[in-house]
Amino acid sequence: MSTVIEQPVEARLVAAAPRMPNIPATLRYDRCDPFAVRMTFPAPATLAGVEVCWTFARDLLAAGLLAPEGQGDVRVRPYGYDRVVLEFHAPEGTAVVHVRAGEIRRFLEAAGELVPLGLEHLQLDLDHQLAELMRGA
Repeated sequence: MSTVIEQPVEARLVAAAPRMPNIPATLRYDRCDPFAVRMTFPAPATLAGVEVCWTFARDLLAAGLLAPEGQGDVRVRPYGYDRVVLEFHAPEGTAVVHVRAGEIRRFLEAAGELVPLGLEHLQLDLDHQLAELMRGA
């Protein structure tokens, strides 16, 4: 059984111009990092011309489907009937994208089949990780 889920999504960049361009993005979930989700934007879609990857909590993404969530660098909220807004805040500025709620739900369902919500801690080998930390001490 795979330990990683990757799902391409179509994100719509919210910009000052009236037409919002679509940009490809990828949502990624890895059982080895069970609390996190990664959203990656390819180099051509970014101002700096390099791939950008944001890492944030899976439960933030799930909660943001229903109500505004987040106070830090990543914020998620529902928008209308079938969209979700993701805001990414960095010192260089803020990027705001819309993604279809169905795509987010499908991704979260697949991640939930891999590691059910609330059972993420069972994926962690804390004894091994602590031993690795203490090895150099």
